[in-house]
Amino acid sequence: MMDLSSYNNKHYNPGNIFKRSIWYFANLIFMKNPWIPSSVIKKSVLVLFGAKIGKGVVIKPSVNVKYPWNLKIGHHVWIGEGVWIDNLGKVEIKNNVCISQGAMLLTGNHNYKKETFDLIVKDILLEDGVWIGAKSVVCPGVHCGVNSILTAGSIATSHLNSDMIYQGNPATEIRKRSIDEG
Repeated sequence: MMDLSSYNNKHYNPGNIFKRSIWYFANLIFMKNPWIPSSVIKKSVLVLFGAKIGKGVVIKPSVNVKYPWNLKIGHHVWIGEGVWIDNLGKVEIKNNVCISQGAMLLTGNHNYKKETFDLIVKDILLEDGVWIGAKSVVCPGVHCGVNSILTAGSIATSHLNSDMIYQGNPATEIRKRSIDEG
C-alpha cells in the first residue's frame, strides 16, 4: 500500500527558496495573466529569471512555466495559450517549434511501484520543427525528433522519431510527415 506520510523528496533541489518565491509571483503576474498579451514582456521576465530564449519567440497569454532557469528556447518558437511547462527538470525547445494551446510538457512524475511514491525527474527535448498539438502531453524523458508531430489530445510517453506523426494515448506512430516546400 502507498504511504504518502513517508514521502520525501529532499534529494530534489530546484533552486533557492527566495528565488522560487519571487518567481511564483512573477509567473502569476506576467506569464499566467491573460491580460498581458505581450511576448516581449514575457520573454524579458523569463530571461531575468535565467531562461535562455532565441529570436522571434511568440508566447501567448496564460502560459505557466515552473522554473525558467530550467528552460532553453531556440529561434522562432510559438507557445500557445494555456501551455504548461512543468519543468522540474530541463526542457529544451529547439528552433521552429510550435506548442499549441493547452499542451503540457511534464518533466516530473512519481514512482508508483514504491510505497514512498518517490519523485522522478527526466528532461524533455523538442528538436527543430516539432509540433505539439493542442491539449497534448509530453511526458518525462521524451525526446521528440526533428519535424515530428504529436497530434491534438495525444500523450507522448516515449520518444518520437523524426519526420513522423504520432496520435493517441499512448501516442503511436501513424504515418510519415511530408512537408511541401515552395
